[in-house]
Amino acid sequence: MSFLFKNNTDLDLYKIVIKGKKFMKHSKLYTYSFLLALIIVLFIVFRTSVIKNSYSETIGFVDESANSDYIVENAINFSLETKQEYEKLTDDIFIKNMADFSIEIFKKTISPTENSLVSPLSIMLALAMTANGADGETLFEMERLLAGSASISDLNDYLHSFTENLPSIEKSKLEIANSIWIRDDGSLTIVPDFLQTAIDFYKATINKSSFDIQTLNDINDWVKSNTDGLITEIIERIERDDIMFLINAVVFDAEWMSGYEESDVRKRDFTNKNGNVVNIDFMHSEEGLYIENNMVIGFRKPYIHDHYSFVALLPKQDVNIEEYIYSLTGESFINTLENSYRSVVRASMPKFEFEYDIILNSTLMELGIPLAFNEHFADFKKMATSRVGNIFISKVQHKTFISVDEIGTKAAAATSVTMTARSVPPPPKIVHLDRPYVFAIIDNKTNVPIFIGTIMAF
Repeated sequence: MSFLFKNNTDLDLYKIVIKGKKFMKHSKLYTYSFLLALIIVLFIVFRTSVIKNSYSETIGFVDESANSDYIVENAINFSLETKQEYEKLTDDIFIKNMADFSIEIFKKTISPTENSLVSPLSIMLALAMTANGADGETLFEMERLLAGSASISDLNDYLHSFTENLPSIEKSKLEIANSIWIRDDGSLTIVPDFLQTAIDFYKATINKSSFDIQTLNDINDWVKSNTDGLITEIIERIERDDIMFLINAVVFDAEWMSGYEESDVRKRDFTNKNGNVVNIDFMHSEEGLYIENNMVIGFRKPYIHDHYSFVALLPKQDVNIEEYIYSLTGESFINTLENSYRSVVRASMPKFEFEYDIILNSTLMELGIPLAFNEHFADFKKMATSRVGNIFISKVQHKTFISVDEIGTKAAAATSVTMTARSVPPPPKIVHLDRPYVFAIIDNKTNVPIFIGTIMAF
């Protein structure tokens, strides 16, 4: 990415970019490790009939009439001096809201016949960055969906605290990156507070570009770098009326606390959603945390260091998977995990790897934010104003990748040995994931799903 320094405004903006980029970390792919990556891209565009006839070629970033040197300089000082004032600890309000949002997104995005995976956290982060540019009824709708009873300001605090406290260490890595890409043609007046909030709370890098083929390559390279190469392309092309991209990337790479030996991998039948039976590799193990309620059985399999766990939820024989998913709420999901208990679990689950790609526009409109997608009535004046037309969200793209094998997603089942009077041990619980099931990667501290998906077929 190249930057044009025609004046002090551009030079000061570059300082913000460098400052933001210091927060970014790039890591290499761990061979055979469990890898999870997810991107969200929001294509924010403007369209009017004027676009069809003309388009500004003027190079610029903020309105020349604004005292941009003062604005940018003080934005930098603001972020350095007040960061600590915006720390809000994760509490029950945030956990409930995040769980509700996660399950509603999950229920709206699953495929009835194919494997699916979404990252509610990634979707939340991308939309929350965007919501800071909304105003009026558009803000009201986005606030209600994303923050529940809280304000967007509170949500910034919560998300900053939550993401800063998600552990990321060797063999148990969870890394999050955000970036904003802005068309540099002089037609936009960007609100500095919008960029400053993105930097302060989301560690976003700010990039100016001509939105040409080089920009397309730069964005996709950024995505590839911040997903350890698991997702190589998020944007196929840039339309002439695209003015901004807000992108989030999440990569998860962890080893099981208790891995599998070669002898633990054996063939077993899996019954697909359509009834077809396939013979595939299953990984067999003994786990230590059992899950059961009136609709599902399952287990938790922790990753090394015990910060995260893989959760498998298998509907009981008389419950179909659609019925179970339809019944889910954020509260019931959290309660199910909280009620897991120690027991010997003889488990088997298939090795799998797949990609998932979905456009979230209709999902998000159904969940309550139609105004943000309305080219006439969307209100994003806290983000920017355009000389050409109204700014709105035109597309929300979501891509994921997951690979589960003998080494990746390792969780050590904590084993407690208590010396007591001799008795016959209870029979072990049996969980064979040999038909469609729900799975999730959760933060053990809050039980909030970082990723959640379904296995329907092989």
